[in-house]
Amino acid sequence: MGKTNCKKVLIIGASSGIGRALAALWAAEGHLVGITGRREDLLRELTDTCPERYRFRSFDVTDTKNAVANLEALAASMGGLDIVVISAGGGDVNRSLDFEIEHGMIALNVDAFTCLADWAFNFFAKQGYGQLAAITSVAGMRGSRQAPAYSATKAYQIIYLQGLRQKAYKEHNGIVVTDICPGFVDTPAAKSPVRFWVSPVTKAAEQIYRGLCRGRKVIYVTGRWRIVAWLYRWLPNWLHERM
Repeated sequence: MGKTNCKKVLIIGASSGIGRALAALWAAEGHLVGITGRREDLLRELTDTCPERYRFRSFDVTDTKNAVANLEALAASMGGLDIVVISAGGGDVNRSLDFEIEHGMIALNVDAFTCLADWAFNFFAKQGYGQLAAITSVAGMRGSRQAPAYSATKAYQIIYLQGLRQKAYKEHNGIVVTDICPGFVDTPAAKSPVRFWVSPVTKAAEQIYRGLCRGRKVIYVTGRWRIVAWLYRWLPNWLHERM
């Protein structure tokens, strides 16, 4: 984490959902919060609630070349960073295997995610400390017949973060890497036709906030989804295929 009581936190993808709720919570606790998203009006709306606590830049993370330039500018305007949370991501149910839908999820959850994670890791490695966190999903534990690309891209994110965590340990560069692994959270992004143990977004944000403050490596949201993640991971293939 950072070296002062007031953290400088960048949340990539804070227009709505978990990212927005998490940004509001960090700001309410007295921290300086950088926020990004495609919808500038929503970023301005959040910033106007407490202008001294927010800095924002509006851009599309899938435009990776411009995304890095915007992140650099935002970090400079904040005077550095202690924490980066990648909340930009999405998914769709795609029973018909429409390639355009799959391709869009890959562009967002793999290409853009990798660009953002690499930038944050290198930023923190250069300064000698920092915490990189990203919102993945319990869905990344196994494949999904309803949303193949979503589960696959979330699996990619989980494994990529594991690789960065190992890299940070071996390089002794002071970086904490956190996988925020939610089940169902009550946001517009939750499109699964079957949902259970649905967490209110404010509750999810509070649990994530506490986990980040404690430097956790994996945060399950809510905590009981750890059980589902374990079951999914060890579920026999023959049984998984029949689900």
